[in-house]
Amino acid sequence: MSGDLSFLRLILEASIIVQLVLLMLVLASVASWAVILKKRRVLNRAISLADSFEKKFWSGGDLTAMYQEINKRTQAATGMESIFEGGFREFVRLRSEPGIDQGKMMDGSQRAMRVSQMREVDRLERNLAMLATIGSTSPYVGLFGTVWGIMNTFTQLGNVQHATLAMVAPGIAEALVATAMGLFAAIPAVIAYNRYADQVTRLENRYDTFAEEFVSILQRHAPRSKLGS
Repeated sequence: MSGDLSFLRLILEASIIVQLVLLMLVLASVASWAVILKKRRVLNRAISLADSFEKKFWSGGDLTAMYQEINKRTQAATGMESIFEGGFREFVRLRSEPGIDQGKMMDGSQRAMRVSQMREVDRLERNLAMLATIGSTSPYVGLFGTVWGIMNTFTQLGNVQHATLAMVAPGIAEALVATAMGLFAAIPAVIAYNRYADQVTRLENRYDTFAEEFVSILQRHAPRSKLGS
């Protein structure tokens, strides 16, 4: 308990600049944890939806029925479903045009799926840059607070004839708190960014693979009146 009070006293007795630095780092830490928790839910859901959709897609069901089921939902499709919906919709639209060849149908479907995929990846990557920024800048912000606090301590000691460790220690300690807070804000942000960036990359690769496989299926079934996987 006394250690907690000592820590709080160091913060309360720090200079205004150091206190502002600590406040900035606390806000950065809160913001990063908010992004970390939200992004975790988003990515876990995206992975789960991709798993369930691929299982359903490769089970051999009718593609038209699958498209109609997705299209009837009030909630917009996301993830792999969105890529499938965009590609299939464009394929059906182009197929209804008289005189259009198969190559143009495939190109149109690929473009539609690419647009949907880019939107999905952009959604998954949202706020990851914030984690990268917090992770890379927080240690330097904390170091600035530490340097300022040490400078302020030695400036005050300039007016004293005989400096002792008891006089120097509180000022140095309160300055080092800023460095500790900078690391506290940066480390979780860096770990989360690396993990989530890897998950987004893996999902993007899965989306690419699915789009290529889906185009191959559309090519095989283009001449038919009814699509099935």
